[in-house]
Amino acid sequence: MVKAKESIAVIGAGSWGTALAMVIADNQHEVRLWGHNQKQIDEMNQNHTNEKYLPGIELPLGIKGYSSIKEALAGIEIIILAVPTKAYREVLGQIKEAHDKPLTIVHVSKGIEPDSLLRISEMIEEVSSADWLKDIVVLSGPSHAEEVSLRHPTTVAVSSKNMKAAERVQDIFINNNFRVYTNPDLIGVEIGGALKNIIALGAGLTDGLGYGDNAKAALMTRGLAEISRLGVAMGANPLTFSGLAGIGDLIVTCTSVHSRNWRAGNMLGKGQKLEEVLENMGMVVEGVRTTKAAHQLAKKYEVNMPITEALYDVLFNGEEVKKAVDLLMNRSKTNEMEELFNILDSRQQD
Repeated sequence: MVKAKESIAVIGAGSWGTALAMVIADNQHEVRLWGHNQKQIDEMNQNHTNEKYLPGIELPLGIKGYSSIKEALAGIEIIILAVPTKAYREVLGQIKEAHDKPLTIVHVSKGIEPDSLLRISEMIEEVSSADWLKDIVVLSGPSHAEEVSLRHPTTVAVSSKNMKAAERVQDIFINNNFRVYTNPDLIGVEIGGALKNIIALGAGLTDGLGYGDNAKAALMTRGLAEISRLGVAMGANPLTFSGLAGIGDLIVTCTSVHSRNWRAGNMLGKGQKLEEVLENMGMVVEGVRTTKAAHQLAKKYEVNMPITEALYDVLFNGEEVKKAVDLLMNRSKTNEMEELFNILDSRQQD
């Protein structure tokens, strides 16, 4: 079946926004890629490259760069929001000023706002008005921008309160290289995508300490248990965490040098200070901010999250990295299956 051609705006010209713009353009849609750096926009329009974020990649001709958000949104019904979570409120404010027609917003970022403890879809709802916002769709899963831009096989999930909207987004993105599944569990998809960044920080940290594969496998497995506990307490389906937005995203983020969160944790494990790590990265490390939010959520929902708490102490309380790991290893003994049954039982009671 031939897909209808759509005009779609991608807000955020970093690596992920650009890679997703490429997927959409490959599907013959008109893509307007917005960024705030005029020099970067000129480069994309003149040279069809985005060397800062995707070096060596040639962009499809169907992508046009915009530095004016009003021009990028003119006549648009669907936008892909690909900016760091800390920029969401500012960017949504700009969108609201520039566009007053109903929009379907596809958010592709992975984080939770500290203090308010809102998921990204909840942030969008809070900032938006009913006559301006039509639907919210989340796209998440194991997907490094560097590999998507090379058109390597990638699989993700989309979710929404309105599954018709999710299916429309599925149609926009899906192709031979980029497979898209739908998942009705919006909470689980968002929580899995956000919290895996915390565990990826920990995985990088253990690698930086030189602890090897055993430690990382244990951290990932127990980290998934933490994600599931909190997710279920917040209303998610535990099965989501065994899928693309859960264990799939966790694997790719904890094991790849493409992962900003793994790289940041690796630097911490090798003795660098947090401020130094963030300065050297030059890009947003979502796991740092999300660790603070998850620490607050754990207290709110009274959920045991020892890995998150240990990382919180390293990041925000100055705890020594090795000491934090040692404290995790010397916790009181418990039963692995009992914890699993508790997660499933809490879901059945709901």
